[in-house]
Amino acid sequence: MQQQLTIAVDFDGTIVEDAYPGIGSPMLFAFDTLKKIQEEGHILILWTYRSGKKLDEAVNFCKENGIEFYAVNKSYPEEVYTEEISRKINADIFIDDRNFGGMVSWGRIYQELFQTQPEKPQKKRGLFSFIRK
Repeated sequence: MQQQLTIAVDFDGTIVEDAYPGIGSPMLFAFDTLKKIQEEGHILILWTYRSGKKLDEAVNFCKENGIEFYAVNKSYPEEVYTEEISRKINADIFIDDRNFGGMVSWGRIYQELFQTQPEKPQKKRGLFSFIRK
């Protein structure tokens, strides 16, 4: 990726397993991928249904796992909700378990964003491969 992207990410069912109102276990590779996204200079926005204390818990959970968001449930930190502002987040990419077709794996998200292919596993030598014929 060349240009800086703004990426809005859902919490329940996306960063963590859906256990609302509790906090589920982190999804495999979610925090690793989010950290890589930030290291590459992209902007992360937490975009979730949570509010109040439950939202604070989610934000703190992410901080404990090394992720601090540029903004939470808004397009930029200083944004104040009024009836004149759309509630739609201004982002280039949305990562959400409720995408059409469902949530793809964080491994696939990483591959798509960073144009990488997974390493191919090496063939294992058989038990008797050391015997010469």
